[in-house]
Amino acid sequence: MGSCGPGMVDLEGKVALVTGSSRGIGRSIALELAKDGADIAVNYPFEAELENANETARLVHELGRRALVVEANVANLSSCEEMAKRVVSELGKIDILVNNAGVTADTLILRMKESDWDKVIEINLKGTFNCTKACLRALMETKGRIINISSVIGIMGNIGQANYAASKGGIIALTKSVAKEMGSRGITCNAIAPGFIETPMTQALTEQVRNEYLSKIPLRRFGLPEDIAGVASFLASPKGSYINGATIVIDGGLL
Repeated sequence: MGSCGPGMVDLEGKVALVTGSSRGIGRSIALELAKDGADIAVNYPFEAELENANETARLVHELGRRALVVEANVANLSSCEEMAKRVVSELGKIDILVNNAGVTADTLILRMKESDWDKVIEINLKGTFNCTKACLRALMETKGRIINISSVIGIMGNIGQANYAASKGGIIALTKSVAKEMGSRGITCNAIAPGFIETPMTQALTEQVRNEYLSKIPLRRFGLPEDIAGVASFLASPKGSYINGATIVIDGGLL
């Protein structure tokens, strides 16, 4: 993998589409795949994220790989289909799809608006379906890999996150179904379930809340986006070729 030094080119000549890769975990995954040899399609959702997406593309170029910046709203199937067509047209194919785009709209279910529920389900769960469906024909040609970003919240639930938990739990079930359907076509589909990862969202928590979360993590630290990216790259590489329908939990042993 990229961090192992030069000459490690497990993904040489591959093309990866990473949704929501303008920043955060998505950017880290895009850069790890690029380090390991892949060209990257950098997806962003709307105009306000274009600058961040261009920065991800610049970092990919610095690693000596091609980068295509492509806007698409993952909640809209036709938008995803246009994105898939453009990636194939400009980068030649799709070997790896990382369904990373996601949002939160946290509140107790008693207070949760229908729009809060719909938005999170549409982007996180329906978005994963839309992008998978849109890219399947291209992935069948390359016997490609699908990597879905779920969450430990999709396994254990969480107060104030019923919509997020439902969307991420749904992604795990979707992953298992796609793995069963597409395995005979040479496509693998796996999920990664991150725990608490150092992002602007966790950095905004109060010291008390951070310490409370940390007390439940045996490693006594939050994860880094790179901890997720390394596993994504492993799943995309030849070393992960017999892993299918799995959910890999990366949470430091969260209790």
